[in-house]
Amino acid sequence: MTVPSPVITIDGPTASGKGTVAHRVAKHLGFHYLDSGALYRLTALMATLHGIALEDETAIASMARTLPCRFVHGHVFLEDADVTDAVRAEEVGVAASRIAVLPAVRQALVDLQVAFRYTPGLVADGRDMGTVIFPDASLKVFLTASAEARASRRYKQLIEKGISANMENLVKDLMERDARDSARSTAPLKPAPDAIILDTSELTAEEAVNKVLVWYAQTQANNTI
Repeated sequence: MTVPSPVITIDGPTASGKGTVAHRVAKHLGFHYLDSGALYRLTALMATLHGIALEDETAIASMARTLPCRFVHGHVFLEDADVTDAVRAEEVGVAASRIAVLPAVRQALVDLQVAFRYTPGLVADGRDMGTVIFPDASLKVFLTASAEARASRRYKQLIEKGISANMENLVKDLMERDARDSARSTAPLKPAPDAIILDTSELTAEEAVNKVLVWYAQTQANNTI
């Protein structure tokens, strides 16, 4: 019987730091990395580029099944175009949150996400990695942080990119996204029953990464007993 490659899932709300933590953990372990949120952003971006209404669940789901995307050395490609910065735009994030509540779209992207699991292992970040996509993950972590802390991080990211931002609007937007993601009927944002909760409000990225690495080492040690 073939033992599936190990998976570490890191879920959490927008701007909780899960992307940074997951990427660094994957790099440290030499694992592959899956930014599941980027798949939804890519789907939303492609729908917009092709003039598909964000409410057209059938059309978007059909497009998502064969999403022509690649992740190469930290860059995101869609139909051979480098869209690394484009997928991080605020309007794309809002659009991604809107299509993420559509059951047919989520189902269309399930197989695509599962396909990222191969040797030597995978670190996957998102909102339902530990609850839906990889329920048998070796380690499940749910990152959280206050809306204010998350808005502050997003504000700094946008300012560094030369994009104007308003803290009050960012806090409001994050809280609205949290409510929408938590209330959806399909794969709502919530920690898996066996997930470890990690509040990053007062932690640096490196401190969060070290905690995850320690927890993973402990799971590996327990598996060898």
